[in-house]
Amino acid sequence: MKNIKTDSVMEANSIEEVQYQEALIRVKKIKGFYTHLIVYLVVNIMILIINYQDLDAGESFFQWRSFTTAFFWGIGLLSHALSTFMPNWIFGKNWENRKIKEFMENEKSEKWE
Repeated sequence: MKNIKTDSVMEANSIEEVQYQEALIRVKKIKGFYTHLIVYLVVNIMILIINYQDLDAGESFFQWRSFTTAFFWGIGLLSHALSTFMPNWIFGKNWENRKIKEFMENEKSEKWE
């Protein structure tokens, strides 16, 4: 005979473990983004300082070549931010779970036909 109380406690523990693992993954993603942001800022500030020091007399600092790295790397940083802080922006909330259920239902119906 199964002990319902023990089963529910074990199920609650497994749910908590899954939630903990998901939260851990989310924290690592956020930490990775902030590390990326800090590296972006430090490297691009260094590049801007070097570009400023290499200017010829009378040459304007505000040229495309001075900001090329910051611009294209910034696009990558923006996509990293969107994937970290707005993961459900494109596919919507719980999209992954709905798709998994859909595939499982399709698999069941194909097996019984």
